[in-house]
Amino acid sequence: MVANRDGGLDDDVEENSSMRIRALQVMIVAGVLVGPAAGIAAPQNAVEAVWVSRQVSFVYQGFTTHYSCDGLRDKVRDMLSKLGARRLLVRTYGCTRTLGVEPFPGVRVSMQVLAPASAQQGQGGASAIAAHWRHVVLMPANAGPQEQGNCELIEQFKETFLPLFATRRIVYHSNCIPHQLTLGTQLSAEVLMPDSGSART
Repeated sequence: MVANRDGGLDDDVEENSSMRIRALQVMIVAGVLVGPAAGIAAPQNAVEAVWVSRQVSFVYQGFTTHYSCDGLRDKVRDMLSKLGARRLLVRTYGCTRTLGVEPFPGVRVSMQVLAPASAQQGQGGASAIAAHWRHVVLMPANAGPQEQGNCELIEQFKETFLPLFATRRIVYHSNCIPHQLTLGTQLSAEVLMPDSGSART
């Protein structure tokens, strides 16, 4: 602070102090007006979702790769888990052999999946939770020959199971040829997943 000879503030100092005070007031008012609005805005990826029940039966029919009933069950369960299914129960059925591959192995699936709350209006019961879209890869384009041997299963999984989930931005390409091991099949999609603070089990 600079005092003049009369004991008061210099005119320049007093004017600068007033300007700083006015600028501070403007900043405070702007923070009050803008701050809450920014806090209210939801992330683009955020979705209100509810758990819904799904049941399906599936019989695998392949020419190139064959599975035992337990082998098919494990692969289907693994892919459903990757897509975010909860309370997942996968049972084998139609099996004729205790060991080895089956000609037509089958599974029955019971599970819950997330669906947008807006799409479930009027169906009642379930409470909405916070969810988000997550990119899930079931078959990468650069998968090796051993994994690409599952291309027929990937084709049938896409047709039977993927429609049971809320999905977007599906990337799918099939290069399967019966009785030949070929490369190039891929499958990925964005699916709804619960936020870390939301109930999963």
